[in-house]
Amino acid sequence: MSKFRLAHLGLVMAAIGFTAATPMLGLGPVAFAADTVRAEVGKPLQEAQRLVSSGKNKEALAKLREADNVGGKTAFETYQIERVRASAAAASGDNDAAIKAFEFVINSGRLSAAEAPKFTQGLAGMYYRAKDWPKAITWINRSLKDGENAQMRELLIQTYYVSGNYAAAAKELQGSGRGASEAQLQMLANIQLKQGDKAGYVNTLEKLAGGYPKTSYWADLLNRVTGKPGFSERLSLDVWRLKLVNGLLGKPGEYMEMSQLALQAGNPAEALKIVDLGYKKAVLGTGTDAPRHQRLKDLAVKTLADNAKNAAAAEAELLKNKDADGLASLGFAQVSNGEAEKGLALMNQALKMGGLKHADEVKLHLGIAYLNAGKKSNALSTFKTVQGTDGAADLARYWVLNTNHPM
Repeated sequence: MSKFRLAHLGLVMAAIGFTAATPMLGLGPVAFAADTVRAEVGKPLQEAQRLVSSGKNKEALAKLREADNVGGKTAFETYQIERVRASAAAASGDNDAAIKAFEFVINSGRLSAAEAPKFTQGLAGMYYRAKDWPKAITWINRSLKDGENAQMRELLIQTYYVSGNYAAAAKELQGSGRGASEAQLQMLANIQLKQGDKAGYVNTLEKLAGGYPKTSYWADLLNRVTGKPGFSERLSLDVWRLKLVNGLLGKPGEYMEMSQLALQAGNPAEALKIVDLGYKKAVLGTGTDAPRHQRLKDLAVKTLADNAKNAAAAEAELLKNKDADGLASLGFAQVSNGEAEKGLALMNQALKMGGLKHADEVKLHLGIAYLNAGKKSNALSTFKTVQGTDGAADLARYWVLNTNHPM
């Protein structure tokens, strides 16, 4: 994934940056009796180092060949030459020469405890650039043994991914826990799609929608919940409600469909709010379908007025017949119409009465009603009680995600 690319050259430069700051001709961290540099080696070596400092890396590599040609070099002289070569080759883009120099320096046994991890990380980055995945993985893991490093851990995941070892990449990503970045979760989701892990993909998508809310994540998530086996068409309006709060309504037909479903559900106040929003956004009320939009609005207004006239009688009839479902629906409609306390009381009363055909659906609506009434804590606690396999529990969980991490 392009967003997941790393600054691999930064790993290399971290190592050679330390090198450039270290006196090339002085004693290294591990001192030996023969740790001296003869003039015939030291002169071209110092000139090469100055060229590196000036950014003339190719010239530095050419100058190092003069030092290479000196016979009878000691181990220390060769070590100092390779340190400078590691810097010049990496900076000039000569990956092969840089890899050989880095490996020599690492295996010399002369690097300090502070230097060694930087060179190991740099070498791992170079093997990644060379697309030598097995060696990149070997050196990344070697660096991680020296201590946890977020950049190297990320590079390990990326290497597993680009090399096609999706199982290993997924294992690393899932081990990232709640601290996973958006790019890491995107990669995990991509792997799960490739592996046909639908449940895992949805789980990761939920983390993306919750941790990094975007319309694209919510659109995918809500489209998938409706296609889940066992999803009830009764909850279609509830899917639209989540689409609405996440900014996923755009076309005139979408506003019309949601408004009509709200009317069918006995909630004209909600239907009118949706239509009015469509008009406010200039989605409704324009074009050849403008008269149709107006008729729907007029119907919502009339139905709302009729319900207001008959509200008391309707409530009395529902209570007389112990119609818990009807009472819950009436209460929800009242909350939508601005009568929050009265509507919430009716919904809670319906739950206490029992005998509901779809109790979890009513609990879902009660949670939404609490949100509409500005009672966030009540809403969250209610959503967490929703169970079942018809989609209500999924939608309740998504309301919790949306409430805690709004768009």
